[in-house]
Amino acid sequence: MSNLNLLELLDYIDPTQLTYQEWIDVGFALKSENYTASDWDDWSKRDNTRYRPGECFKKWTSFEGSGITGATITKMAKDNGWTSPRNTESHELDWNDEISLDEDYKIIDKNWIEGKEIIEPVNWNPVREITRYLETLFQSTEHVGYVTETYEIIDDKTGDKIYKPTSGASDRTAGQLIEALNKCDGDIGAVLGDYKEEAGAWIRFNPLDGKGVKNDNVSDYRYTLVESDNMDIEKQNAIMRELELPIAILVHSGKRSIHAIVKVDAGNYEEYRKRVDYLYNVCKKNGLNVDNQNRNPSRLSRLPGIVRNGKKQFIIDTHIGKSDWDEWHEWIEDLNDDLPDMECLEDFYDNLPELAPPLIEGLLRQGHKMLMAGPSKAGKSFALIELAIAIAEGAKWLNWKCTQGHVLYVNLELDRASALHRFKDVYAGLGLQPRNIRNIDIWNLRGKSVPMDKLAPKLIRRAHKKGYIAVIIDPIYKVLTGDENSADQMAHFTNQFDKIATELGSSVIYCHHHSKGTQGGKKSMDRASGSGVFARDPDALIDLVELDITDDLIKQQEGSVATTLYANAIQKTNYDYFDEHVGLDDQQSVSQMNTHAKRVLTAKQLEQVENEITNAIQSIRMRSAWRVEGTLREYPKFEPVNMWFQYPVHKVDETGFLKDIKPEGDTPPWKKNFDKKKTPAESKQERKVALETAFDACGIEEKITVKAMAEYMGIAEKTVRNRIKEHGGFWVADGEVGRK
Repeated sequence: MSNLNLLELLDYIDPTQLTYQEWIDVGFALKSENYTASDWDDWSKRDNTRYRPGECFKKWTSFEGSGITGATITKMAKDNGWTSPRNTESHELDWNDEISLDEDYKIIDKNWIEGKEIIEPVNWNPVREITRYLETLFQSTEHVGYVTETYEIIDDKTGDKIYKPTSGASDRTAGQLIEALNKCDGDIGAVLGDYKEEAGAWIRFNPLDGKGVKNDNVSDYRYTLVESDNMDIEKQNAIMRELELPIAILVHSGKRSIHAIVKVDAGNYEEYRKRVDYLYNVCKKNGLNVDNQNRNPSRLSRLPGIVRNGKKQFIIDTHIGKSDWDEWHEWIEDLNDDLPDMECLEDFYDNLPELAPPLIEGLLRQGHKMLMAGPSKAGKSFALIELAIAIAEGAKWLNWKCTQGHVLYVNLELDRASALHRFKDVYAGLGLQPRNIRNIDIWNLRGKSVPMDKLAPKLIRRAHKKGYIAVIIDPIYKVLTGDENSADQMAHFTNQFDKIATELGSSVIYCHHHSKGTQGGKKSMDRASGSGVFARDPDALIDLVELDITDDLIKQQEGSVATTLYANAIQKTNYDYFDEHVGLDDQQSVSQMNTHAKRVLTAKQLEQVENEITNAIQSIRMRSAWRVEGTLREYPKFEPVNMWFQYPVHKVDETGFLKDIKPEGDTPPWKKNFDKKKTPAESKQERKVALETAFDACGIEEKITVKAMAEYMGIAEKTVRNRIKEHGGFWVADGEVGRK
């Protein structure tokens, strides 16, 4: 088992809600994790009805070899709202971890808030106190649970006598109790039963069904209890009021805490649990350490109008804060959304703000986000290093001119030495002089990376005032938090890039991998692995897809390089011979150019040119061909850029050799085996599958249109409409397509 403190987890488990076997399982689990029988006994005392002194110690000796571990307690605690703490410095999130920010929902600072005085009532009327409580929380026909009877136990640690409540009664309605109280002439014991002043009395704040007092007997999940007994009582009062908690009634416990009965207005138990978790979370973020044992809807609270050890249990106030849960929840969310005010277009139409200047001309503006996607062998990291160098030097990156400025490269994958060597190798491969390398900062985080929601604030803090116009993060899988196929979790993940861009005023550029399989038949925005958020989030999506270079094309290139090198050597040595004897047909033949070279060149010159040809052919065989496509938000769509990746750099194909070559897997799935002869039924089924495939593929867009499906399928829009009509499972309206 981990180093979790299981005794803290037991605060989330109410023994009164467990079956006998579940109670026994907790004992087994504690013993297997080397806790003591006293630990089990202390926790078991919370079950006022079933607890028997000494029973835990008797059973403890027989607990051997059950196989039950602390994981049982962890599971029970999680089921009751406990969440696992994280190491904020180095813990990488598990798929099931909650993603949250420490500052979320923090409204007040308890260290700067003054306590609010609580005044004990002078003209105290116990009957009126109880009646007011019942009238505030219950309808007249609802059953009320209350407890006046207690039993005694001895605290093992202090030796003090402790009074514990029994399960109490729940057989009368609020109306019946109020009627009886009004007739009792001040003798509340005649109505509720006599109570010990040393103990006080209790009441359940949610209505019951009249058949019992457990969670299952709660008839309306209307309220929850907020109590904190480890801070100054006047400070508790002040924080509850500052938080505008929708408190129905606030009661002094007669000791060191106040009981706030808070409106949660839940429709069922599941919603009740979620709302209480949310409420407790807000309270804790604002310095009110709420007692987790009070989560249960059938929980007992202190009954006003009762004396406890000479101290009054009394009503402090009613109907405090927001009027109901919805109003309070909306207020809390509004305080934490950090959203700008709405603006009227008329105010700015003739005086529009300046657009952000370009970072990469025709591609990306400063302060915006760009995603580069591609398969593992595309050299994405090299391309991003090339981009960092281009920004630092104010040079071209592939086909696009870059604005010169200071750039941060966040290296998450390479060791420090490899990263530094790679930058120098790329400079050399590009043929650029490192005149402005002072513009490049590298943050080497291999082995030290943390989840993105933790890295972002650290990056912002360190990069503040550095003046970066671009931050490049490579690669994102190292800091990915959550399931990449979850739109909700990936939206939270990519929001961290917005925070970096906003706080630093710099562009954020990051790379991601393709999903498995060939990608040529897909649109550029469909190729990145995981949720469609990756396609929709960036302002520019640059996608790399490999081109299918056949052996014949490679041989053609090898021949072209060989003939060119022979021609250059012959021209340099004897231009007159070249001009007179080497025809255009000869220049297309390696064997003919070799013959001419042997006639003109010396043995040493011939050896030198043949070594150059061998090296060039080796380079051709080692390089790969790629096509750069993209989806842009701020600029018009660009023509695909074809390039070669020859370690360690990419170079644009200026010859046009790659222009007509198709990407790997360019044939869509629905077109495969199209040339095979099919029956009419098979053809109809194929058209159906093709239509459904196109519809699903275009689903990355906010709206699926006839035009988009036609582009995907490579057919006319009219044909798409005819196939939709034939299919019968889709509808078309104003060019938009939907599934029936």
